[in-house]
Amino acid sequence: MGLFKKNPFGHILFLKLWLIRIMGVLSHRRYRGFNELQIDGSEIIKDLPSTGVLFVSNHQTYFADVVSMFHVFNASLSGRKDSIENVGYLWKPKLNIYYVAAKETMESGLLPKIMAYAGAITVERTWRAKGEEVNRSVNPDDTKNIGIALEDGWVITFPQGTTKPFKPIRKGTAHIIKQYKPIVVPVVIDGFRRSFDKKGLRIKKRNILQSMEIKAPLEIDYENDSVEKIVEQLEYAIEQHASFSKVIPAEQLQDMEELNKLRRWEY
Repeated sequence: MGLFKKNPFGHILFLKLWLIRIMGVLSHRRYRGFNELQIDGSEIIKDLPSTGVLFVSNHQTYFADVVSMFHVFNASLSGRKDSIENVGYLWKPKLNIYYVAAKETMESGLLPKIMAYAGAITVERTWRAKGEEVNRSVNPDDTKNIGIALEDGWVITFPQGTTKPFKPIRKGTAHIIKQYKPIVVPVVIDGFRRSFDKKGLRIKKRNILQSMEIKAPLEIDYENDSVEKIVEQLEYAIEQHASFSKVIPAEQLQDMEELNKLRRWEY
């Protein structure tokens, strides 16, 4: 790798490499130390092609979710199965992993701006800005940038566009799937809302079960499936369809403590 080699977005890969290494080491104990991340299905990662993969996931914090995926994906690619033990997997991380994030969030401070360099594809929300409801058209450059990232590597997206559970999937994700035809891999996470603050930067509570399930790629008929059908498929795949909310009492949706107790995990 050349010292000044850049990715399609103009980021110097050498700087990105060291940023991932440093941030990865600093964050590792958040998932294997203060709390323990249980992983299921990581063997799927190593069998994926190097480009054209879209990971779709539910969302619980701004940053902790995607950082955990950087750990899990790179650990799997280095030969670990359902484990992020031994942070040495960060010495040669996959540098073409990107994640979709709100432009407003990634410009909210120095740390988010630094994290954005690790692979953020910033997009403008069409429904909310500066805490207020808005209604604006999709910026075509945002969609184009996601396509560029898929052509170059893997993209992580949170299609609900919010950390609140059981909110509707945004149709924009389905349009991207139909347009660029990526392999779509669902990821279901839990426990991050209990472990961290909303931003995912401050540890709120320790010894909490964190879990990540990586599911098999979805079977999608890119030409014939409607946007609505793909949206519904995504809702079920990441377990955010309205029917799932009935399993958990409404008063527990924001606080998953009782759900963790039911799982009877010991630390």
